[in-house]
Amino acid sequence: MALKTSKTRWRDVVLVCRKCQKKLDGGFGPDGDKTLKKALRKYLKAGKGRKAELAVVGTDCFDVCPRNAVVAVNAANPKALLIVPAGADLFEVKARLGLDDDRRLKAFPAD
Repeated sequence: MALKTSKTRWRDVVLVCRKCQKKLDGGFGPDGDKTLKKALRKYLKAGKGRKAELAVVGTDCFDVCPRNAVVAVNAANPKALLIVPAGADLFEVKARLGLDDDRRLKAFPAD
């Protein structure tokens, strides 16, 4: 059987530990009721499947197993595992993962 390829539009791939998410049972998003994977998908407006520009994928355990936190990593930078505590600000998570979705902090007018 010959090897085949399948094209995607992915710019970034974020891997999120399924085991950590299951232990935590939510803890992210505005109401704190979503898993990190679902909260990141919604916050970053990531689609599903190969046509999305960003893929947020659940993966097997990274063997870090933090308490009250989830391990995530940008596949482009696999040397830096990010330990995300429950209730973390998703803007900061996005920045620490090195993702750019053209969002910026709101500039406050000078007094």
